Amino acid sequence: MPMIRRLWLLAGLLPLLALACGGDEASSKSQQPASRPPTAVELLTLKPTEVRESVQYLGSLASRESVDVRPQTAGYVRAIHVHPGDHVDEGDALIDIDARQETAALASAKARVAAARAELAQARRNETRVRALEREGLAPAEELERARADVALAEASAREAEAAVSQREVLLQYAVVKAPSAGVIGEVDVRVGDAVTQGQTLTTLTQSDELEVSVWVPSDRASTIAVGQTLVEILGPEGAVLLESRVFYVAPRADPRTQLVEVKARVDNTAGLREQELVPVRIVYSKRMTLQVPALAVTRQSGQAYVYAVEEEDGGLVAHKRPVTLGPLRRGGYELISGMESGARMAVSSIQSLRDGAAVVAEAGGGAGAGAGAETGTEAGAGAETG
Repeated sequence: MPMIRRLWLLAGLLPLLALACGGDEASSKSQQPASRPPTAVELLTLKPTEVRESVQYLGSLASRESVDVRPQTAGYVRAIHVHPGDHVDEGDALIDIDARQETAALASAKARVAAARAELAQARRNETRVRALEREGLAPAEELERARADVALAEASAREAEAAVSQREVLLQYAVVKAPSAGVIGEVDVRVGDAVTQGQTLTTLTQSDELEVSVWVPSDRASTIAVGQTLVEILGPEGAVLLESRVFYVAPRADPRTQLVEVKARVDNTAGLREQELVPVRIVYSKRMTLQVPALAVTRQSGQAYVYAVEEEDGGLVAHKRPVTLGPLRRGGYELISGMESGARMAVSSIQSLRDGAAVVAEAGGGAGAGAGAETGTEAGAGAETG
C-alpha cells in the first residue's frame, strides 16, 4: 500500500513538473530580445569644398578725391547755393562772395589803362613831331631819342595796366566759388554775411563713388599678400560681404612703432559707405579644396576620432565605425585628412544610437552632399591680428 501511494503521488506531480518546465521555456523565449530595427540617420556624401584661410581686421575708408574748397578772393559771403550732403557736378556754383571790392579794383585798373593809353598816344604824337623837326634840322638828335624812349615807356605802362585789368577780371570771376570736381558737399563752415579771406576753407568736396580701404596687418602676413590677387572683403551686419576687391598696394616698410604693414584696396562704393568710416575687413590669404565632416558626426574614443561610414550590404545600409584623421575645426566642420574618400557616405545624425555594423535607413531629405566652402580665420581689432 505505501508503494502504491507513492506511485500515485508521483503520477500527480508529473503534469505539474511538465507545466513548470513549459512555463520556464516560454518565459525564456519571451525574454529573448527581438531583432533591432534599422536606425534612421541623415546621410552626407563627401565632396571637396573650398576652404579659405582668412583674417578679419578693422579697416578705414578714404576718398581718392577729397578737396578743401577755398576762395581765391576775400570778401563777405553773399549767397550759399548748397547744403551738406548735396551731390554736385564739376563747375556748379557753391558760394557767392561779395565782389564789390574786386569790382572797384577792376574799375581802378581800367582807369589806369585809359590813362596809360592817353599817355602813350601823347608820347607817340610828340615823337612824330620831334622826328619832323629833326629832319628839318630844327631839333637835335638827342631830343628825338628822348621822344622815342618816352613812347617805349608809355607802351610798357599801357601793357602793365592792361595786365592788371586781366588779373582783376580773373579775381572777379572767383567771386563765385565753383566745384572743382563732382562729389558730395561736406559741412559748410560759413554763413551768409561772414567775412572770408583768400585761401580760407569754406567746405569740403568728397568723391565717394570710389573709396580706398586701408588695413594694417602683421609683417609676416604682409609677406604672403600678392598685389592684384589677394582678395579683400568689406563686411556688413552679421558678416555679410558688402564689397570686395583685390589688394593694389602693400607698404614697402612696416610702421616702426607697431611693426604693422599698411595694405590698401580700391572698392566701387555701391554700398553707400562714407569716407573715414571704420569697417570690418576680411583678407583672404589662401584658398584650397578639401573634404570636411560636420563636428557632430565625429565621436572620440581614447583620443582617436571616428565617424560612421554607411555602405550597402545585402540590399540594405549598414554603418561601420571608421577611424579618421582630422585637421583643424572650421566653420564647416573638421578638415578630413585621411580615413574616407570623396564620394563616400557617412551618418551625420543619431550618432549616439549607432554601433559598428548597425543597420540604418536614410532619413527623408538625407543623402545631400557636403555644404558650401568653409572658412578659417580670426578677428582682429584696430588693424591688428588676434588669436
